[in-house]
Amino acid sequence: MSAQTSRRERLRQATLEEIHAAARKLLVEQGSAAVTINAVARQVGMSGPALYHYYAGHDELVGAVTADFFRELAAVMERARDARAGAPTGERLLAVCRAMRAWSVAHPAEFGWIFASTISPPNRGAASARHQAALRFEQVLLDLTAELWRNRPFPVPDLAALPASQREQLTAYSAAIDGRLPPEAAHVFLACWIRLYGLLCMEVLHQLDFAYTDMEPVFEECLRDLATALGIDDTQGAAS
Repeated sequence: MSAQTSRRERLRQATLEEIHAAARKLLVEQGSAAVTINAVARQVGMSGPALYHYYAGHDELVGAVTADFFRELAAVMERARDARAGAPTGERLLAVCRAMRAWSVAHPAEFGWIFASTISPPNRGAASARHQAALRFEQVLLDLTAELWRNRPFPVPDLAALPASQREQLTAYSAAIDGRLPPEAAHVFLACWIRLYGLLCMEVLHQLDFAYTDMEPVFEECLRDLATALGIDDTQGAAS
């Protein structure tokens, strides 16, 4: 790579970072509807058509900025995990869950962009930056759950007792993660994720404000239930 090409790439990267920062500012201060191509362009001092040199359209811009949010959240979770290197797996997993909640509550607008739409696998070709960043986020929780399963398998349901459609889907998911969790263990992992995510959505979206002004003990109660489901003992589950 020539010095001129390298300089051009650095300038382009700096402009992309400026564009992403402008989109985030609009999102946080004015809401999702305010994040338009023209509004973002005005924030960075360029015309709307000029911004199309960087993104093909609004969806591509939103996808790129959302990928930033995924990476930021994943990094927060990874730091919480790594800060307890050498600790029992269950302790690290619950620390990751707490870090996820802390970031989500502090960044409700960004949380909305991360979780408001589905992340479908690419049909062909390379995965989008958003999809790749989502996989990094998923991997943090999956790695620790697979480690728990590998070291001391947690209680699982009888797969034969589940509806056929659910068995098929769990089997497909297990294959998609290279069998790191067998279908019955994947069932527990997904059930835990649904419970955790559901509660987090209700907190971030203020759906429980009619009853609770402090959601931390409710979240900790949820973590205790998840710890039981995953076979994590009380000493691993205690908050630090």
